Amino acid sequence: MKLDDLLGEYYELEQRLADPTVHADQSLARRLGRRYSQLTPIIAAYRELRQVESDIEAAEELAAEDSSFAEEAKQLAVQRDELVERLRRLLIPRDPNDDKDVILEVKAGEGGEESALFASDLVRMYLRYAERQGWKTEVIDATHSDLGGYKDITIAFKAKAGAEPGRGVWTQLKFEGGVHRVQRVPVTESQGRIHTSAAGVLVVPEAEEVDVEVHDNDLRIDVFRSSGPGGQSVNTTDSAVRITHLPTGIVVSCQNEKSQLQNKEQALRILRSRLLAEAQAAADAEAQAERKNQVRTVDRSERVRTYNFPENRISDHRVGYKAYNLDQVLDGDLSGVLQALIDADTKERLEQASQ
Repeated sequence: MKLDDLLGEYYELEQRLADPTVHADQSLARRLGRRYSQLTPIIAAYRELRQVESDIEAAEELAAEDSSFAEEAKQLAVQRDELVERLRRLLIPRDPNDDKDVILEVKAGEGGEESALFASDLVRMYLRYAERQGWKTEVIDATHSDLGGYKDITIAFKAKAGAEPGRGVWTQLKFEGGVHRVQRVPVTESQGRIHTSAAGVLVVPEAEEVDVEVHDNDLRIDVFRSSGPGGQSVNTTDSAVRITHLPTGIVVSCQNEKSQLQNKEQALRILRSRLLAEAQAAADAEAQAERKNQVRTVDRSERVRTYNFPENRISDHRVGYKAYNLDQVLDGDLSGVLQALIDADTKERLEQASQ
């Protein structure tokens, strides 16, 4: 889209958001406000660029009479080039979910109790990172293992109010999905041998009700009794809920809440987010097929990362990232590896935009 078109859209949004009747529909007001926030840094950079170009023109005219203006024109030209690059980056086609919050699921894989304990390490890592970012977290559903790990757990991550546009939770966690592998001596190992096990991470943007329409006749809802570690019953009523979305076959279960109604609402929350992610993946696949491009560098479907405890090493296999601060990463210092993934994605988007 041309900058003049974006400027027109920005002014139109400004007028609509000033209209009190728009705010009677809160979902519409949020959607318009989100788009306005996305455009604001682009328009600010565009206006600054226009001003600098005007200043360069004036300085070059004055340089004919006063040579000091020639130096000023050179400095302004450097500033102009920086603004052009900033605009180029701001105009990269954005992920439409970048401002959204996230629902993240961690599931133990092969490796039995060791895998469940590793899943709990990953959960702690993400929760500590969320603390550093000032995000709110909510455990939606969890199933514990006998030794205190997680067979599976679902957590909602919500950004703090006033987050910078384009820097929502999804922006930072969207590349975490995939198979995470650990290499260490398990607590269950008596011979001191290093074992390899894995846990799966699924990350989806949290959907609002306006994002995904779910019809009651597309759902099969089953109720059952909640269970705790080892399968023992922890509830004498059938309060746990399993929802099957018949058109897609997606199945979601929730048992953490005490009432059947609460578990149903939480399950629907997860279902909407999975349906949004599936629709986005289908759209991405279609667009990618049309472009005939290679698979993205940060494909979320593959084995993504290895956590090597003996060497205190973390390796991300998609972008060649390697660091020897695994202890710090597991304590929530994820900034290095996450930024490497974001930078790789930005670089690829820039290359695609220039083709």
